[in-house]
Amino acid sequence: MRFYPRAYLDFANCKPIRDLVPGETACVRAVVGTAPVGAMIRKGLTIYRSVLTDGDDTMHLIIFNSRFLAERLQQGETYLFYGKVAENRGVLEMTNPLVEEDSENGGFLPVYPLTAGLSRLQLSRIIQNALALWKQEEHTELLPETVRHDYSLCHERYALTHIHAPTSLEEVQIARRRLIFEELFVLQCGMALLRVQGRQRSTFRVDTSFAAAFEARLPFRFTNAQKRAVQDCLRDLSGAYVMNRLIQGDVGSGKTAVAAALLYTMAKNGLQSALMAPTEILAKQHYETLKVLLGDEVRVVLLTGGIPAKEKRAVKQALKTGEADIAVGTHALLTGDVEFSALSLVVTDEQHRFGVRQRSVLTEKARAPHVLVMSATPIPRTLSLMIYGDLDISVIDELPGGRKKILTYAVDGSYHTRIFSFLKKHLDAGEQGYIVCPAVEESEDGLLSAVEYAKTLSEKEFSAYQVGLLHGKMKPKEKTDVMARFAAGEIRLLVSTTVIEVGIDVPNATVMVIENAERFGLSQLHQLRGRVGRGKAQSYCILISDAKGEAARARLELMTKTNDGFAVAEFDLKQRGPGDFFGKRQHGLPELKIADLLDDMETLQQAKHAALDVLNTDRRLEKSEHRALRQAVQKLFTQNGETALN
Repeated sequence: MRFYPRAYLDFANCKPIRDLVPGETACVRAVVGTAPVGAMIRKGLTIYRSVLTDGDDTMHLIIFNSRFLAERLQQGETYLFYGKVAENRGVLEMTNPLVEEDSENGGFLPVYPLTAGLSRLQLSRIIQNALALWKQEEHTELLPETVRHDYSLCHERYALTHIHAPTSLEEVQIARRRLIFEELFVLQCGMALLRVQGRQRSTFRVDTSFAAAFEARLPFRFTNAQKRAVQDCLRDLSGAYVMNRLIQGDVGSGKTAVAAALLYTMAKNGLQSALMAPTEILAKQHYETLKVLLGDEVRVVLLTGGIPAKEKRAVKQALKTGEADIAVGTHALLTGDVEFSALSLVVTDEQHRFGVRQRSVLTEKARAPHVLVMSATPIPRTLSLMIYGDLDISVIDELPGGRKKILTYAVDGSYHTRIFSFLKKHLDAGEQGYIVCPAVEESEDGLLSAVEYAKTLSEKEFSAYQVGLLHGKMKPKEKTDVMARFAAGEIRLLVSTTVIEVGIDVPNATVMVIENAERFGLSQLHQLRGRVGRGKAQSYCILISDAKGEAARARLELMTKTNDGFAVAEFDLKQRGPGDFFGKRQHGLPELKIADLLDDMETLQQAKHAALDVLNTDRRLEKSEHRALRQAVQKLFTQNGETALN
């Protein structure tokens, strides 16, 4: 019932073919005059063509790369076609329209996302059957009556019935408004509950004066943005409540140095800290960095799945006895046999890789520890309110001095020869480079595959260089080994998928080439670009794309104009919406089914006020009238069978 339509077709207003106007979006009821015939234009691109007729006139139907749709259309059968009308050599045509089975009833027809083998009619019947069963059951309204009254919202029964079977546009709007509000209201209740859980009284006082001594001993100066972030955190550490703060900063903005100031402060107070990173290579980099920054005064230990068993036992013993001040590690820190004597600060890097539940597992190893989250993924303010609603936020929006802007270029495939020459010039100068591919192995879309590309380059254009391969399907030990060899300079050119996006810091890498760049989100491209420009040499990012679409060109052009991750993220959010903003990488983000943060910001604000009003009267949603609401909140925040809410 909550598998919502993505659009509605008004079939009461189908047009005859003779009345169609090129450029308009229209609905046509027509018979398939000729079965679709396919022709492969080039590898990965097949075009199917058919002739449609409404009995008086004809038009052409063109389908790109959808054998499923082409095979579904039967000659002589009537269908409803909804799409943009074009004119080609005097003949009207529709390209890739929405196609639905004929409905003589007219009215509004919901359009659902479908998969092969499932028709709209089948899905619609399933949903209507579910609605019929649901209406027979006793039902508790999720939204409190006061909230529905104050914000003029319809009942849930009306909303779910009319979102799937409306007879007018007005019914759709009434139903959508209720369901969008409900979804955002549940989200805001959950965020508020997380904040309540996190708002615990601090059980110890921290002397924050050590941070100044740490800053004075650094071989570089903090930027003003870093200073502000440190002060925010110190204010939290010396307050009555435990810290729950996010430090958000672009790639290379110096978040680790800020964290180091806090880790040093805690160690000088005789308290332990833990820093968790998503990959072994990144954990090791943090470990090496902290050893340099903190010197011999503080004992830092490394705990990952890859270290020898004997060393692991020694590290765990040092943490348990308090001999070690700071533990740096991966998920290995979460295992049950890791104990701390005085864990008081938990730092997680690249939080979106862990999710709320994993963060809480580490904090449960101590009594009300301070929590600091670091993220190099630039997130627009609107989205960060949603993802990190339980955290206070500090932004580092300034890069350390001496960093050069990464020069970014967007070109088509005809530049490959010149790009390879450019890359060889930098490899010959002792530098290193990346080539990123969107696919691991050969794909149906004709995308370059990392496996085949690495093989070809190592045998042909780059046979004189050590070429490495890295992708997500490799075993963890293989991935760690390849990244270590690249970091050591043994591998000169690394062909990879987006697995390098987080967790590899090689200052000697100066050239990043991204193939089929149109297939990546802008924020993802920005993260990939951040793998170069980490040293003092000038670095370059080359985006290769043969995409002709205006939107794709605009996205890539933006990358050439700015290195500001937040500007890129705002543009990306507007282009793709929050649902796709993180792709499959975002584990901490509750899934929204109908709300859109860009279009529904006003509703989000209303839902936030309503949630606070309810929680002011029932701090943990424990009253019987809020039982359904609490269940909905727990369901939204449940990941892998475990809820982040207590």
